[in-house]
Amino acid sequence: MPRPLRVAIVGAGPAGIYAADALLKSAAAAEPGVSIDLFERMPAPFGLIRYGVAPDHPRIKGIVTALHQVLDKPQIRLFGNVDYPGDINLDDLRAFYDAVIFSTGATADRALDIPGIDLDGSYGAADFVSWYDGHPDVPRTWPLEAEKVAVLGVGNVALDVARILAKTADELLSTEIPPNVYDGLKANKALEVHVFGRRGPAQAKFSPMELRELDHSPNIEVIVDPEDIDYDEGSITTRRGNKQADMVAKTLENWAIRDIGDRPHKLFLHFFESPTEIIGEDGKVVGLRTERTALDGTGNVKGTGEFKDWDVTAVYRAVGYLSDELPKLPWDVASGTVPDQGGRVIEENGEHLRSTYVTGWIRRGPVGLIGHTKGDANETVASLLDDHANGRLNTPTSPDPEAVDAFLGERNVRSTTWECWYRLDAAEKALGEPQGRERVKIVEREDMLDASGA
Repeated sequence: MPRPLRVAIVGAGPAGIYAADALLKSAAAAEPGVSIDLFERMPAPFGLIRYGVAPDHPRIKGIVTALHQVLDKPQIRLFGNVDYPGDINLDDLRAFYDAVIFSTGATADRALDIPGIDLDGSYGAADFVSWYDGHPDVPRTWPLEAEKVAVLGVGNVALDVARILAKTADELLSTEIPPNVYDGLKANKALEVHVFGRRGPAQAKFSPMELRELDHSPNIEVIVDPEDIDYDEGSITTRRGNKQADMVAKTLENWAIRDIGDRPHKLFLHFFESPTEIIGEDGKVVGLRTERTALDGTGNVKGTGEFKDWDVTAVYRAVGYLSDELPKLPWDVASGTVPDQGGRVIEENGEHLRSTYVTGWIRRGPVGLIGHTKGDANETVASLLDDHANGRLNTPTSPDPEAVDAFLGERNVRSTTWECWYRLDAAEKALGEPQGRERVKIVEREDMLDASGA
């Protein structure tokens, strides 16, 4: 009797879970069946949703409900708190599985090569997001001494960072933020937050809803300079062909023509300002220098030679995420991705690295919304199943699922299961209940493992 197709997925965020779902919906799931193990370096699943989405965005966190339904399926096992390649590497996985899918995402900050980027007070947005989302592997405190702050970038991460900096701690107390984050934000001195974009309103990468949410806080006055509302032919074409870009531009236009109100924290959205230098004294940030840009007719911009210094003492760069290189896989340094064709990992010689696949941000870079990784997963799984149907997959030496448990046990890996997540989930909800909150996130890795019963 043929055994089920055994697949390992490294990374239990949305991309990995969508890949598992695609496998379960395939014809192979019916005959001969599929058996899927998800490996996750954190003790809890859900990746970006747990550690990359701002705590005041419960709507996005609602995606967890759909992911839950996938992980509830009996063909899927979760191995949390298992590090690749520290606890299990590619050779190990090949001994247990017919195929391996990597969906490890992107967690580091993309570099910004301008003078002063390494000054004290210059931060990567990804590090700040990890702090306020209670990631166990980052420090428990964050320096929030600056009264005037710059955020570089015009994507949703920049909006999240700016909004968290501009809100009060008490506004965020109803969310899942842990006590150390609440205490840190309580001490936050920021009164002005300046967001800088190199191009114009039509080129901003904000989601319309995320942008409008900035204005919902009773403490944040959103300010747009009317001089920054400018379009060329390329910008007009973008607005006509992209409904979201048009909605963003309209929102910015409305804010630019209204009177400035008296909410205590000011959040400025600046366009046509290209950061050229972070200014320092005694090793600390004391300002930001930008060059004014102008549209060139195509929607792109060129420098005008006109510079301005901004009085800020902290700078956050939100210019994109970068994936970590994965050992034993080919790597494209420029894009920070694993080279692929249709989700098949492609080596330097153009050959498919047998039985090895990628999906999500490690495949195509950190672009698009969470839901966009669904199409990615479907394509990758289709390639895997095609290779399976045509006898191109690896034949594992130890396909018995219990062999994986024995392997991790021999290495004394304190791994968590899907049942462990239910216990951690219940523990976090119990912490929130006395305060009328949905949950309070547990931060320390050991505390997460203890609450999980790992």
